Amino acid sequence: MSSIPSSVHWFRLFLPFAGGYFLSYLYRTANAVVGPVLSNELSLNAADLGLLTSTYFIAFGAAQLPLGILLDRFGARRVEAGMLLLAVAGAVVFACSDSIGMLAIGRGLIGLGVSACLMAALKFFSQWFPKERQVSLTGWIMTSGTLGALVASGPLDASLHIATWREVFFGLAVLTGGVTLWLWRSVPEKPSIAQPQSFAQLAGGIRQILARRHFWHFASIAFAQVGGFMAVQSLWSSAWLIHVNGYSRTEAAGYLTVMNAAMAIAYFLIGLLSTKLVQRGVQTVHLLGGGLTLALLSLLAIITQASDKHFLLWAAYGFFSSTGTLNYAATSACFPVELSGRVNTLLNLLSFVGAFVLQWGMGILIDVLREAGHSVANAHTGAFILVVGVQAASLCWFYFCCWQEGRARPR
Repeated sequence: MSSIPSSVHWFRLFLPFAGGYFLSYLYRTANAVVGPVLSNELSLNAADLGLLTSTYFIAFGAAQLPLGILLDRFGARRVEAGMLLLAVAGAVVFACSDSIGMLAIGRGLIGLGVSACLMAALKFFSQWFPKERQVSLTGWIMTSGTLGALVASGPLDASLHIATWREVFFGLAVLTGGVTLWLWRSVPEKPSIAQPQSFAQLAGGIRQILARRHFWHFASIAFAQVGGFMAVQSLWSSAWLIHVNGYSRTEAAGYLTVMNAAMAIAYFLIGLLSTKLVQRGVQTVHLLGGGLTLALLSLLAIITQASDKHFLLWAAYGFFSSTGTLNYAATSACFPVELSGRVNTLLNLLSFVGAFVLQWGMGILIDVLREAGHSVANAHTGAFILVVGVQAASLCWFYFCCWQEGRARPR
């Protein structure tokens, strides 16, 4: 490890990557607030809005597998800085667009551009920081992402009262360019000593992962629970609050701020307590299953209007959904260390495919139900019930697989 003092590590090594992941999450969730504005100005229906927002996820997910090769061969600094330039271009295209097609291209470029922010950070931390700091660094980098989600709620709504959405995205392009330059100038290179794997070797490792039943025990969690939460958080949460609960866009943004703040607290606690809990015999898989079960119950409570204190329901949903990040540790625990990066990128791919499918699917279902004569509120309720059904099925599969694995272990 480097002998650079810890304070220099923090400012020179951690913060540029935190800035990148902050922007990644800000872009991911911005359409929850900007979406209603785009819908009114450009006459977009629910399916259009769902497809537009989900192009971020499909572009982000498609980049995950090639990222492993790029990070190994060129390093975190060059890969993330280069890809962030695509996010700058995407934000500019988005700001200049007048059609659903160009908006989708801009958002897709943004998703592709920020797709390396988390994986590059985790790779870089493993090179520059000791192992005992990895869990806390992961917790802090996830916290920086939720701060981006916080800015994409109340503060973003406030900015739309003094600027147009186009001006906001031009501003984000400038900010992204500044973070890119900061990362490029601040972060040092540390090339890998090991010989980079060939594409054939990488593909062989992926086939090895996909052949293991253990991976598929957790794959549904990535697709349905993690992907489903991203679909709701980044778009349909605000639509629910506006069309079902009857709140204004600004009021909805306030509720999203509460949900994202609860997420930030959860990530902080995961980084602070998860290692200690595991040392005391609480398995990661139990934390994952318990947390996501409570998240599902929270979403069900939102749909059924179980309480008129809606901010508590959304806070609970954000808090418990954050345990989905434990899926990475629980899945990779049964694989060799040299495969852990590919396990994580495969899970990331499934998460973002799930977000794309469910987010767009919810929009299509809302339009279908509206055309069938249902009210806007009932159409949104039907779309949310779809997500609950998919997530409930995936949790049943998860628990069944865990039960099978428990029976198979020698006594």
